[in-house]
Amino acid sequence: MKLVLLGPPGAGKGTQAKRLAARYHVPHLSTGDILRSEVKAGSELGRLVEDKMGAGKLIDDETISSVVAGRLAQSDTVNGFILDGYPRTVAQANTLEQRLGSDGLTAVIELSVDEAELFDRIQARATEAGSAGAQARKDDNTAIFRKRLQTFAIETKPLSEFYASRGLLIQIDGRASADEVAAHIADHLPKHG
Repeated sequence: MKLVLLGPPGAGKGTQAKRLAARYHVPHLSTGDILRSEVKAGSELGRLVEDKMGAGKLIDDETISSVVAGRLAQSDTVNGFILDGYPRTVAQANTLEQRLGSDGLTAVIELSVDEAELFDRIQARATEAGSAGAQARKDDNTAIFRKRLQTFAIETKPLSEFYASRGLLIQIDGRASADEVAAHIADHLPKHG
């Protein structure tokens, strides 16, 4: 099972990716998680991307495609993967398509959620982090989140058409509960990877 999850920030991609990874016994590859761990570790890559991430900007295509290529080369992806946060541009989608070749993606799942609910979800996520004694993500404040949504509309939304033209796009209403969204996704995918 080789899946890409699309949708605006806060749409629930990470939540659904974890469920899909467990269901199909393949790794959940979150570029956001990978990059945040690099920032936390103070690596060269982390120092390179920290300011851009904090400002809600996308990492350049070459850098993020290299990170993903390195991760896809690891042995645990041999039976598939769930990509969350990549590709985010048509250029990245073309790079991924070239990398996978004839053994391409199974499907691309796009979660749709309206903007007002996205803001509510991000505020809730920041509040939950604070209540748990954790620090909220730097990109979970209103100004940066608004910038992230603008970037999504310009850079990432065109991927819907890109993948629809390839017959891979499955659009799911992401406003329902996590369990209901998972059930709708399951209805569109094979029982086994």
